[in-house]
Amino acid sequence: MPMTDLTRLFAVTLLIGLGSGVLAQETPAPATDAPAAVQGDAAAADGLSLGTEAQDGPGSTYVSAKHGDWDLRCVRAEDGSDPCQLYQLLKDAEGNAVAEISLFGLPAGQQAAAGATIIAPLETLLTANLSMQVDGAKARVYPFTWCSQIGCVARVGFTAEELAGFKKGNKATITIVPVVAPDEKVVLNVSLKGFTAGFDAVSTSNAAEAPAGN
Repeated sequence: MPMTDLTRLFAVTLLIGLGSGVLAQETPAPATDAPAAVQGDAAAADGLSLGTEAQDGPGSTYVSAKHGDWDLRCVRAEDGSDPCQLYQLLKDAEGNAVAEISLFGLPAGQQAAAGATIIAPLETLLTANLSMQVDGAKARVYPFTWCSQIGCVARVGFTAEELAGFKKGNKATITIVPVVAPDEKVVLNVSLKGFTAGFDAVSTSNAAEAPAGN
């Protein structure tokens, strides 16, 4: 499979997360080579952007398939070996987008059978860590690794037994603590609908796209 280097796998996750733009802070748009007429129209529309043609080159992301509540998100690579991960946007009880999870399989023989990157808001209390629970199983606690403009990142590994729990489960929950309210908890539901088919699909896709010799 491509991306057997775990660090590269997580780098792909950040590209996938950046593709959603849910947790990114607003930044000034870079200058473009758009025709003058288009820029003039934008100025006449009270500063509202009329948009530019989407770029589909290397580094851009796309959804190649949907499996239940999971997206099979891929990143375009120059050699065509587009690596993919299983992705889900996580919302709170009011329907607000709060966090993201991207999950991928790992080569056999390692302690972790699968890896995931969870991106939480910048306003998360890092010292409280992040906890995850599948159905009635005992929750496990994971530290945050770093924070960047898109949010705070936790890199998580799952054993084969834990991965089996995902495949048999109905729902997982992720719990984080907001820094402005350290005595409160934000519980986010992770739907496991379509997880088994999605995980099998992402594993098959990455294996099929592996460059010769990997």
